Amino acid sequence: MPVSSVEESERFRNRVRAWLEANLPPTLRAHPRRVSEAMVDGAEIPDDVKTWRARFGATGWGVPAWPKRFGGGGLSPDEIGVLNEEMARIDARNPIGGLGVMMFGPTLLEFGNEEQLQQHIPPIARNEIRWCQGFSEPGAGSDLASLRMAAEDCGDHFLVTGQKIWTTGAQFADWCFCLVRTKNSPKKHDGISFLLVDMRSPGVEVRPIRLISGESQFCETFFTEVMVPKANLVGPLNGGWAIAKRLLQHERQAASGGASPLGAPSTLRLSDLARETVGVDSDGRLTDPDLRRRLTEHLMDARAFELTRARGEAERRSNSDPSTISSILKNAGSRVSQLRAELTLEVLGHQGLGWSGEAFAASELASVRTWLLGKSGSIAGGSHEVQNNIIAKRILGLPDPAGSS
Repeated sequence: MPVSSVEESERFRNRVRAWLEANLPPTLRAHPRRVSEAMVDGAEIPDDVKTWRARFGATGWGVPAWPKRFGGGGLSPDEIGVLNEEMARIDARNPIGGLGVMMFGPTLLEFGNEEQLQQHIPPIARNEIRWCQGFSEPGAGSDLASLRMAAEDCGDHFLVTGQKIWTTGAQFADWCFCLVRTKNSPKKHDGISFLLVDMRSPGVEVRPIRLISGESQFCETFFTEVMVPKANLVGPLNGGWAIAKRLLQHERQAASGGASPLGAPSTLRLSDLARETVGVDSDGRLTDPDLRRRLTEHLMDARAFELTRARGEAERRSNSDPSTISSILKNAGSRVSQLRAELTLEVLGHQGLGWSGEAFAASELASVRTWLLGKSGSIAGGSHEVQNNIIAKRILGLPDPAGSS
């Protein structure tokens, strides 16, 4: 790096450090996880998190690579690296998130028109509105292009009727980005459009789905003759499939570990937990040799995953587009996360079997629910099988067995 660039980087570092020292609420510095806990849909947001979100959102650093004119940080890859380092130094958490940041925002920046960008991107950058994703349907999950929810052309608006399922956070969302059928075509991918729907519109009904973990973050969403202005069409009519593919790349990028706690703190806690519950020998090793082997293998996989994810993130910052690594890490990240949850319950023993009651600590009950919810990782964001097909065909260039005689 040239001397001038080094000097500029250090000036920016000093500015970031001073700003963080002055603006991060002391309560969040002492308890940084409060930020993550407040970002769960439906969670009550404490005053200190509200303050931190407003301050951080005003800088644009919550979406550091997005253009300044739309409320982003407008930072270079080097500056983003410095910001991340300074945030990590004091364990400050980014309070700006959600599907708008992870998936929809980057997609709209590429495909949206000026009016759509001005309307939607700044509120996303400040975390003022929440988005949900209307892609999957009861008969169109892995085969997404088979979707049937129709958008009838009615002059200055569309009339949308149909059903979506597994709509994450729909009961809390302000807007939904949807795939709709706007033309019946022999080539099913050709008749799909990308539409934005205000969730407060008459005719929208949301029904939460209760999961085995006890949570209801997924929903059924019904649309009955919902009027949607044509100004809410993103990209060309019947051209939504290309937009959907790019958005799914961003989704896999996020699901591959960008927002997933797969790093050193979680694996370190698991190691400490194993030492406390299983016990160690005179050399400080776990007394159960089989568990010791499997835990070591898991820690190695988790570390390799984190390093590869970091490399993918660096590539994404330099190229601005999702990398092919995201498709590979989606499956790898799910496997690492699920195995960690299983090992945690094994280490807890009987205390890892609780569902409620004073006999179990809050952390033990949370481990059970994390294990149950983690099962959805094999499906959410694209099933393992679909991801393997993508890796085989589009990354490795392998022939399609279905096309062979």
